[in-house]
Amino acid sequence: MIDMKGKVAVVLGVANNRSIAYAIAEKLAGAGATLVICYQSERLKKAAEDLIEELGQTGRARAIQLDVSSDEQIDAAFAEIAANFPTIHTLVHSVAFAPADAIKNDFLLTKREDFRIAHDVSVYSFIAVARAAAPLMSDGGSMLTLTYYGSEKVFPNYNVMGVAKAALEATVRYLAASLGPKNIRVNAISAGPIKTLAARGIGDFSTILDTVTQRAPLHRNVEQAEVGKAGIFLCSDLASAITGEVMFVDCGFNITGI
Repeated sequence: MIDMKGKVAVVLGVANNRSIAYAIAEKLAGAGATLVICYQSERLKKAAEDLIEELGQTGRARAIQLDVSSDEQIDAAFAEIAANFPTIHTLVHSVAFAPADAIKNDFLLTKREDFRIAHDVSVYSFIAVARAAAPLMSDGGSMLTLTYYGSEKVFPNYNVMGVAKAALEATVRYLAASLGPKNIRVNAISAGPIKTLAARGIGDFSTILDTVTQRAPLHRNVEQAEVGKAGIFLCSDLASAITGEVMFVDCGFNITGI
């Protein structure tokens, strides 16, 4: 059993209890880590507090507002984190966004501003929060983000998000090189398709789910809890020599051809 007692984990992107970030947070909490749940806006504060209670972290964890598109909010959030937890050990970044038109329209029609927004929120935000978190990781630690196979292969109705995920995976490698001397590891999980709130924005998502069931070696789709297990492994000392990697957790779908 993985023991993370005495560790502090900052988790971004816990939208609800069906999100991948929640599955990772649940495993971290179960292993004894103290959580900091970051929510995007004031209207999501109550939901974040409810999730903390659901995870059995009342009185230990904190819910902190953090809109990753704002440098001021990033600075303020990590100042608040530092005031309560001078040392943190894990950062989980499960944040991605692209305007609806940039996902559903033909890729050729991608607008400059939509491209910028997708990369700002989905990619640059990881660099920005990593920079803010690193000074608090005085004992070393781990950073983890979430990607998808659409970074390597063309998936219908994924479009600009696939390009953003490719940039995110390159960012993982460059951050790993930058933060390695501080004993901070940086990795990504490439999860198979899961019915999350974010997945609702992808047209004909059921076809992707059915295709994975047919072609993946395990002939099924991955579950949130399985991604959570991989997440806590990469965040723990069991993965102490793993950095700059993209780990597929997709029932083997990525190894198949036709």
